[in-house]
Amino acid sequence: MIKFTLLVWLLMFYHPSLDLAYIRSNYKVAVSDKDACEGMITELKKDNLNNVGLAYLGGFQAIWAHHTFNPITKLSTFNRGKANINKAILTDKNNIETRFIRLSIQKNCPRFLGYYKNIREDEAYLRKHVDGVSDRDLKNMIKSILKK
Repeated sequence: MIKFTLLVWLLMFYHPSLDLAYIRSNYKVAVSDKDACEGMITELKKDNLNNVGLAYLGGFQAIWAHHTFNPITKLSTFNRGKANINKAILTDKNNIETRFIRLSIQKNCPRFLGYYKNIREDEAYLRKHVDGVSDRDLKNMIKSILKK
């Protein structure tokens, strides 16, 4: 009976964190795939996020602005995303993945939004540390954004 109760409790309250490979694969297509972008925002909002998860949530939110039509909604969702990315980086400035996310958004958002001031800093940081990245997919994503 105790085992059954424990199993029921685990199934009700345990929500496994999304794995980074899944998040990264959706991040790559979020600009062109509205459903993937929206789905990731929904999923990431459910999780108790670490810094990388918070930065990805921010990245997806900033990208979501591309998929909306209302200018007020565009700006508010972009600003929410920007705030989440910046919060993640403030907490851990030396995380290469959060820096990658910020750079990918800053390099691809319209300049009039004013979110471009860390491009050189992030590019320099990523160039310096990319060889230490063990995950092949992340390393390729970083190299790709550095080529732009």
